[in-house]
Amino acid sequence: MSAIPLDADLSRPEVVLRTVFDQHRAAFRAAPYPSRDERRGHLEKLRAVVLARADEITAAISVDFGHRSRHESMVSEVYLTVGAIKYILKHLHEWMADEVRPVTLALQPARAKVVPQPLGVVGVISPWNYPVQLALVPIAYALAAGNRVMLKPSELTPATSELLVSLLAEATDQGTVTVHTGGPEVGAAFSSLPLDHLLYTGSTQVGRLVMQAAAKNLTPVTLELGGKSPAVIHPDYPLDKAAASIATGKMFNAGQTCVAPDYVLVQADQADALTEALARAVALRYPRLADNPDYTSVVNARHHARLTGYLADAEERGARLVEINPAGESFAAAGNKLPLTLVRDPTDEMAVMQDEIFGPILPIVPVPDMEAAFAYIEQRPRPLSLYYFDRNNARVDDVVRTTHAGGVTVNDCMLHVAEEHLPFGGVGASGMGSYHGREGFDTFSHRKAVFHQPRFNARSLVAPPYGRTIERLLAWLM
Repeated sequence: MSAIPLDADLSRPEVVLRTVFDQHRAAFRAAPYPSRDERRGHLEKLRAVVLARADEITAAISVDFGHRSRHESMVSEVYLTVGAIKYILKHLHEWMADEVRPVTLALQPARAKVVPQPLGVVGVISPWNYPVQLALVPIAYALAAGNRVMLKPSELTPATSELLVSLLAEATDQGTVTVHTGGPEVGAAFSSLPLDHLLYTGSTQVGRLVMQAAAKNLTPVTLELGGKSPAVIHPDYPLDKAAASIATGKMFNAGQTCVAPDYVLVQADQADALTEALARAVALRYPRLADNPDYTSVVNARHHARLTGYLADAEERGARLVEINPAGESFAAAGNKLPLTLVRDPTDEMAVMQDEIFGPILPIVPVPDMEAAFAYIEQRPRPLSLYYFDRNNARVDDVVRTTHAGGVTVNDCMLHVAEEHLPFGGVGASGMGSYHGREGFDTFSHRKAVFHQPRFNARSLVAPPYGRTIERLLAWLM
């Protein structure tokens, strides 16, 4: 890819971005269908670079967070990214293949097929909470589909964003992927480009703005948003097992995960027992928190203040707060770390029950029965994920079919996202479209319908002038 022209006004991000976009578009038009070997080459090199620079990745993310558990970063950023690329490489041949379709009797002996075609120039806007995985996995699917990619990473993780610049420069040839850092003004200009597809991961509020900007160019969007993902515990399910799964899911990355359990619905007579079970589960996994290298910090002071503000608002409005602090530590010198805090008996007017929490706070909502629990969920915006704990298969099947959520994990939390065979996406307020699995390749492809008319065909039978022949033919076909 050629350099930005010397006379470009670098003070205006829309000028720079449009220049780079035009260069991408020209390069794509010159080579509109990369071969399978070319695509594999990009993916294999990306995988090798991620593995080689794994320590740099975990270190950069920890700098941005104040502290990020190295093992959490290895699992969620390195392993999941490398695993996704490995999965794509295994299935690329079948995904790229033409799909032969049957031909209806009236049109035989023609041939029909669906041909997957690269879209062109794809944009990816990635968030701060998993700044490597949520940038590189969509890029891997876009490259597999044969596209060129422009990436806008989050300004809240600057060290990781700078690492992505060098990592992707090393991993992709001839500027196939470019990285564009900067704040909201760059994000606004980025989402206004006439891209062939735009994938955004982040908040619902910003997602609306991204979609509005993309609509001006009729750019199709995939929105991976969030929302308040509930966990529901059937009274027959062992509370200790449910608490272990919920605590693990909630405290991973200090709750800064779009699919983290946001609140728990439990039968009222089990709320106290669940509180105790969660305290045991946390103490087993994190006997201390403030100086524990396994426990991640809240990303910055602004988000720390947002979370403590939720707690103050909930307590002022009558909730009982239960801080789970196994070692009784002070967090004054712990940077932006926060212990898990349960919010007992929350009400709808509390901010913690209105906003996606995105931190180590867990409301426990008591309900009289399971029917009330699912009515509660269905009366609210559709969540990105639902977690249901129950060993009765008939009840599980009924819940899966009758409740709405982007995805479901039964008897655990968050694992449906880690399964690369499954699509990942939201529904309603939690997003639109999906990627991962075959759906990831299809998201970044145009599935083109192709009809081949043979030399000898029956077209003359349905061409004017019309007469008795077509009448007989229609009567026979219908």
